[in-house]
Amino acid sequence: MNPAWRTLSAKERILCVLKYIFLTICVIVAIFPIAWVIMSSFKTNAEILSNGIGLPSSFSLTGYVQALAISPILKYFMNSVIVAVVATAANVFFLAMAAYVFARCQFRFKNALYMLLSLSLVIPMTALLNPVYIVVNGMGLADTKTGLILVYTALNLPMSLLILRGTFLSIPKSLEEAAYVDGAGFFRTFIQIMMPCAKGGLASAAVLAFLNNWNEFTFALVLTSGQDARTLPLSLSYFTSQFSFNYTAMFAAITIAVIPSIAVFAIFQEQVVSSLTAGAVKE
Repeated sequence: MNPAWRTLSAKERILCVLKYIFLTICVIVAIFPIAWVIMSSFKTNAEILSNGIGLPSSFSLTGYVQALAISPILKYFMNSVIVAVVATAANVFFLAMAAYVFARCQFRFKNALYMLLSLSLVIPMTALLNPVYIVVNGMGLADTKTGLILVYTALNLPMSLLILRGTFLSIPKSLEEAAYVDGAGFFRTFIQIMMPCAKGGLASAAVLAFLNNWNEFTFALVLTSGQDARTLPLSLSYFTSQFSFNYTAMFAAITIAVIPSIAVFAIFQEQVVSSLTAGAVKE
C-alpha cells in the first residue's frame, strides 16, 4: 500500500476513490465508441446485427477489402494527406514568424491587432462559408487541392498564433541578446536560436492544425465538387448510402479515416499539453 494513502483521512480516501471512479467512467465513455467501431470493422454483417457489442468470432479483413473495392477511398485518403500536411506546414511556418514578432517586437496597434486576430476564434465557421467560397471561386481555385490548402492554412491561424506566441514569450530574452552580441541578425536568430527552442510549441501547433485539417468537412463540401480534390471525411458521407447494408465495409472505412488522427495525437500529446500551459506566461 502507498504510504501516502495511510496519511489520508477517511473523507479524503472516499473523495480519492470517487475521483478515480469518475475518471475511469470518463475514459470508458471516450474510448468505447472508437473501440466499438474498430472491432465492428472485423465482424460480419450478421455479427454486427446480432452481437453488436461483443468481440468478433474471427478477425476478418473482408470489410477493408470491400471498402477499397466499392470506393476510391485510397484516392481520398491521399488527398487528405496532401492537403492536411501541406496546410499544416504552411500554417506553422508563417504563424511562427508572426507569433515571434508579436512576442518580441514593439509597434503601433500591436495589442489591438493581436486581439483582432484572436477574436476570430469566436467566429462560427459557417459564417465564413459564403465569403470564402466567393474569394476561392474568384481566384479560380474552386474544386482544387490548392484552394483547400489555402483555406485550411487560414482557418488555423488564431489557435496557432495563440500557442506559438505563448511559446516564444516563455523563452528567455537572454538567448536572443547573446546571439545579437555574436553578430547574428534578426532572421538568423529566429531560425537558428528561437525555432529550436520553440520546438514543443511548434509540434503542438502542428498537431492541432493537422487534426483540424484532417477532420474538416464543411469547407471541403462547399469548395469541392469532383473526386480529384475530395478529402476523406467528405467521401465517407457520400459512401454512407452505398454502405447502408454493408456495415462491415462502412466501419472499415471509418477506421481508415480516424486511425491517422488518433495516432498523431497519441504520439505528440505531451507536446500539446506542455505548449498549452506555456501560453499562460505573462508579458
